[in-house]
Amino acid sequence: MLKQISLFAANTKGALGKITNALAKEHINIYTMLATDSAEFGIIRLILDKPDKGLEVLKKAGYQCRIDTVTAVDMGSDTPVTLDKILTHLSQANVFVRYLYISFDRKTSSPIVVLKTDEPETETFLKGKGYTLLDRF
Repeated sequence: MLKQISLFAANTKGALGKITNALAKEHINIYTMLATDSAEFGIIRLILDKPDKGLEVLKKAGYQCRIDTVTAVDMGSDTPVTLDKILTHLSQANVFVRYLYISFDRKTSSPIVVLKTDEPETETFLKGKGYTLLDRF
């Protein structure tokens, strides 16, 4: 499983820059970042090269955050049917996907779908279907 940091941040001007600045000062690389907002707060999801150190740095900077485990599936190709096929397999297995986002493997340029489910068997199921899972970017 892949470690992802989820944190709450005020939905204010410069909030994202404060997060990236705290990580940059400690030479922590951001592989992927997703920011969603609401009226007052946003949820920021980060995959970092050093997730445990990143969590420590962000908590020290005053952020409420935690490490979650997510599943990263190498999509293999950038065609319209690829994501649909993954989601169809998960749906057929009654796996509820809480959220997902797409990133890219920097070495291969292959698209990666990062997804969160509550099912502990998700990775085993996907491997059984022939998917390649990543434990780092």
